[in-house]
Amino acid sequence: MTAKATIRAEGERLFAALVAAGAVPVETDLLQPAETLLDLYGEDIRARAYVTQDPVRGEMMLRPDFTVPVVQAHMAHGAEPARYAYMGEVFRKQDRGSGRASEYLQVGYEVFDRQAPEAADAEVFALFRNLLADLNLRPVTGDIGILMAAVRGLETTDRRKAALLRHIWRPQRFKALLDRFSGRAAMPAARARLLEKLELGTPARLIDEAGTFVGLRSPAEITERAEALVADAATPPIKATEAALLYDLLSLEAPAAAALTHLRGITPMLPAIEPAVDRFAARLNALAKRGVDVDQLAFEASHGRTALEYYDGFVFSFHAEGHPPVASGGRYDALTAVLGAGAFIPAVGGVIRPELVARLRGLA
Repeated sequence: MTAKATIRAEGERLFAALVAAGAVPVETDLLQPAETLLDLYGEDIRARAYVTQDPVRGEMMLRPDFTVPVVQAHMAHGAEPARYAYMGEVFRKQDRGSGRASEYLQVGYEVFDRQAPEAADAEVFALFRNLLADLNLRPVTGDIGILMAAVRGLETTDRRKAALLRHIWRPQRFKALLDRFSGRAAMPAARARLLEKLELGTPARLIDEAGTFVGLRSPAEITERAEALVADAATPPIKATEAALLYDLLSLEAPAAAALTHLRGITPMLPAIEPAVDRFAARLNALAKRGVDVDQLAFEASHGRTALEYYDGFVFSFHAEGHPPVASGGRYDALTAVLGAGAFIPAVGGVIRPELVARLRGLA
């Protein structure tokens, strides 16, 4: 049996197990409309996806993952509650020399259930843990919802909070913004020079002096952006105590039960995170009921921040040393509202990479 056939056989075994767990089998198109993904993630997705132009359907992408089309299909005509399983290839551009595959098989499981979201989180995690138990993988969990709640609770402008939330999946950019907004880092030199020029004249005058337009922004858009920069420069720094708590949260790594104790301790100083911490506590209870040792389960508050940008709550992954994550997933409640034209249902899911499972079992 060839390696590819072995990997597909492993995928089919995993897929059958997910269907046996109560999921409905679904398929999605290999080519997906680029517009939807660009609206969700912005132009950054182009660096990670294969894009092509169709003369009839317009700009299309080779499927970078299954979650978006599965959510679209469910929001259009799915029943409630619902569980879906799928298997197929996904495509991601990789950096030269990274050694990572640009095309690989993915098996996944998605749960749409508004009655008990934390129980659904535990269901998906425990199901994957049980399917992969013989591989002795290291599980890691996180909760992006706690970090998002902390940002939303900051005593600063909506514009600054929106900027931090927009870059929450880009850890370096997020930290650079937080450093600047909290006064720990100086303003970038280019921006400082621009502000100096704006102090000497209005945006309209500077536009006139600049000469010919070479970009796509209109004079009104340029003026709006310039005024926003001036307003931001006059905004007081984020309070030192709030910034310190946010830095503390970003670096939190501990067993899940100990992490909950720590989060309970800082909640009085950062009350905006209380509902998210309550959900975290409910999730740990649900995990414990499924036999997960939450006193040993690894928790990292920043876990999952380099994944595709739709996770907004619980995140998890299973690791073997020297390999990409063998399985990963998380909660993406907000995505259902975006793709559901206002309709909403809590949702969580995850994917397994059969070729990594087969490799670890010595089959490929």
